[in-house]
Amino acid sequence: MNRTQLVDQVAARTGLGSASSDAVGAVLEAIAAALAAGDKVTLPGFGVFEPRARPARTGRNPRTGEAIEVPATTVPAFRPGAELKRRVAGE
Repeated sequence: MNRTQLVDQVAARTGLGSASSDAVGAVLEAIAAALAAGDKVTLPGFGVFEPRARPARTGRNPRTGEAIEVPATTVPAFRPGAELKRRVAGE
């Protein structure tokens, strides 16, 4: 499902019509802003979005085999909730 299909699903379920695009955009922007600020976003029954720190490490250039330093970074991560896991598993 892409963003347009998601907006269509939200519009069909909520009756928001064209405002559903703004609603979906606002939710996604709020999640992104919270993660950028280092906060965790918890949606009970769905899951948790959180920033995770990755330490610096030594990697390898696949062409030359040369060792390269990969810097530390923070990446977004998602941990599904129990209800979402059950629904995806078909239970």
